[in-house]
Amino acid sequence: MSESPRERYRAQVREEIKRHAWEQIAEAGVPALSLNAIAKQVGMSGPALYRYFASRDELITALIRDAYRSLADTVRAARDAGAGLSGLASTIRDWARADPQRYFLIYGTPVPGYHAPGDTTAISFEVMAVLIEACADEPDDQPPTPFDAHLETHREWAGGHPAPAAALHRALSFWIRLHGVLSLELAGHFAGMKFDPDLLITEELAALRAR
Repeated sequence: MSESPRERYRAQVREEIKRHAWEQIAEAGVPALSLNAIAKQVGMSGPALYRYFASRDELITALIRDAYRSLADTVRAARDAGAGLSGLASTIRDWARADPQRYFLIYGTPVPGYHAPGDTTAISFEVMAVLIEACADEPDDQPPTPFDAHLETHREWAGGHPAPAAALHRALSFWIRLHGVLSLELAGHFAGMKFDPDLLITEELAALRAR
């Protein structure tokens, strides 16, 4: 069933509101996000804007969902095209560097007073599922570790994925190492250190594979 003109207009206005929200976030961060300021930018009153987003938290939720959806689709496409761990690391890094504020909205400091609804976490599981899938394809002849054994009965963070615990461990280590480097890089902490973050990520992945 096709959308009515009213529904299409509503969707267009919502997208315009989100575009201005991203601009505000890029300039001053999420804490400074103001629906009243956005209303002025789109040429409507504050109360009128609330017909499209009932609250600031609802707008933040929409932005988070869009960010996770974009990353999940990007990572899945790379995996379907044959990317392994190195390729996925490059894909995630490219995605993050293309829009650091979008990256920090979902992987940075939590927004004070904001609590994301459960369905946003469900989308993030899609990203982790791809990483687990790639890690399960990696050869592993190492003996189980105590943390591997722990993960056998603690899979909630991975959406209950049935992969071997060792693959879950590798995926979690991959996620921690990659986001640790990315968060420091995008925040500018490497700027004065004069080394190549590409080589650092490569070394971190090599260390992970050598586990």
